[in-house]
Amino acid sequence: MLRTNIELDEKLVKEAMKFTHKKTKKELVNYALEELIKRFKRRKLLELEGKVEWTSNLDEMRKSRV
Repeated sequence: MLRTNIELDEKLVKEAMKFTHKKTKKELVNYALEELIKRFKRRKLLELEGKVEWTSNLDEMRKSRV
């Protein structure tokens, strides 16, 4: 774990804690970082649209899962 001191906008922190139900600022900051990373990963994935050739059959894949 990294230990650091940061200045946070108190109003934003209170509102974010209200929406996320996080109990501590540490939980809130970690949650926010995780969500930010997820968002950027989704964006990167969407950038691949039209650049990757799909050769499998989704219907067949779904049937094999049952």
